[in-house]
Amino acid sequence: MADTKREIERKFEFTKPKAERRGVPDLTGTAGIAAVRDQGTADLDAVYYDTPDQRLAADGLTLRRRTGGEDAGWHLKLPVAPGVRDEVQAALSDTLPRPLAALVRSRVRDSRLEPQVRLLSSRRISHLLDADGYLLAELSTDTVTAEREDTTAAWTEVEVELADGIDPALLDAVEKTFRKAGLKVSDAPSKLARALAETGTEPPSRPRPDPADTTAGAYVLAYLREQLDALIAYDPAVRRDQPDSVHQMRVAARRMRSAFKSYRKVLDREVTDPIGEELRWLGQELGVDRDQEVLHEHFLTLLAELPRTLISGPARRRLRTWNKARRSGSRRQALAALDSARHLALLDALEGLLADPPLLPGAAKPAAKALPKAILRDYGRLAARVDHALSLDPGAERDHVLHDARKAAKRARYASEAAEPALGKPARAITKAMKSVQTLLGDHQDSVVARTALLDLAHQAHGAGEPSFTWGLLHGREEARAERSENGLPALWAEASDPDLRAALG
Repeated sequence: MADTKREIERKFEFTKPKAERRGVPDLTGTAGIAAVRDQGTADLDAVYYDTPDQRLAADGLTLRRRTGGEDAGWHLKLPVAPGVRDEVQAALSDTLPRPLAALVRSRVRDSRLEPQVRLLSSRRISHLLDADGYLLAELSTDTVTAEREDTTAAWTEVEVELADGIDPALLDAVEKTFRKAGLKVSDAPSKLARALAETGTEPPSRPRPDPADTTAGAYVLAYLREQLDALIAYDPAVRRDQPDSVHQMRVAARRMRSAFKSYRKVLDREVTDPIGEELRWLGQELGVDRDQEVLHEHFLTLLAELPRTLISGPARRRLRTWNKARRSGSRRQALAALDSARHLALLDALEGLLADPPLLPGAAKPAAKALPKAILRDYGRLAARVDHALSLDPGAERDHVLHDARKAAKRARYASEAAEPALGKPARAITKAMKSVQTLLGDHQDSVVARTALLDLAHQAHGAGEPSFTWGLLHGREEARAERSENGLPALWAEASDPDLRAALG
């Protein structure tokens, strides 16, 4: 099993030998710190692991096996925000525990993990307490020796890690006191990064777009790289069941598929279509879990809004039973997809495509000319579907066409979104307009799906001898929701199809 804790910390280093000789200043009286209590010294021995090409370090992850101290074991640190990381811990063992191996699989894939550097640290620990004796933060002063092959390096590092629930403003106050005493915020984001740099091996960095390259191909490839990075980064978040992670991973897959289609004059579809089909497969596997999550939350909200007199029978218990049965299977399906060889092959294929892109002649054209044409093509596709839907009477056929229009709106939105770095404000305006259409049509489609699920709940309730009145009532409300969406579409579409929006693209 693995445990997770959120780390909010700041690392410091001495600016001059004289400051290091003076040592860490007394923090008593800084912000709410009333006392500094010595906790003794611990000797730590940590071996850091990575792939031979250091894929974990490139993305700011650290994986170590550490002995010594109170938390000996395997530690995987995942970046959350500057100065904030999630540390996933597992018990000490000779080999990497399976839960941690799963969290790095999207990066490691078929490569191997091997020792990169060994850090020996003598850590002096102090607790920073408030006036009531409660822990505010832990202050650590580490004397570090790094060993990498035949090279060694040594330095002193000071770290302040907040206790749970403490305002990060405390770190700002500590930093101010430290600056006056000759300490600055460390340039290295982690001990591993500094160890690699100090021993002559800089951590690899992600490729950055060349700002001088203004071709359509450069912008499309930069957009695809962003989505692939998101796909890889959200893999461990999905495994940890982090909020919204399934949705964001699915969106990254959808954006890539959409870009392949929208920018078919930039990238050869004979190469991208098979990859797009694999992205569609991944989105479908993840979608089962996400769709169930959204439905359950929506039904909980609907029940909470109903007066108690309109809730007949054990409706909430029925909803829990229904969701548990569907969610457990859907989550297993999503995790099985992430663990599959098919998923790893997809990631490899995407990396290969970006390393050696199948560029067409259109990729060499100026982005300011090529990208608007792709956006307008997708806009025309959406316009045809909306016009068709508005010509139909309400019913199943119209629902189907509106769903197709929603997918077209999404594609047009992603096309303009990808072009925003090149086209600026005009593309952002198109993105905003397409998003509003997508949202309205999404509400309509959600109501269609919700009504099907409510019928299922009603049938289950009836079969168990429970009243089904509440589910029928909610079904009626979903019908009204769909009607509102349909009635609002003409006015919204008139606004989104303003010719001036398209003309601004040039």
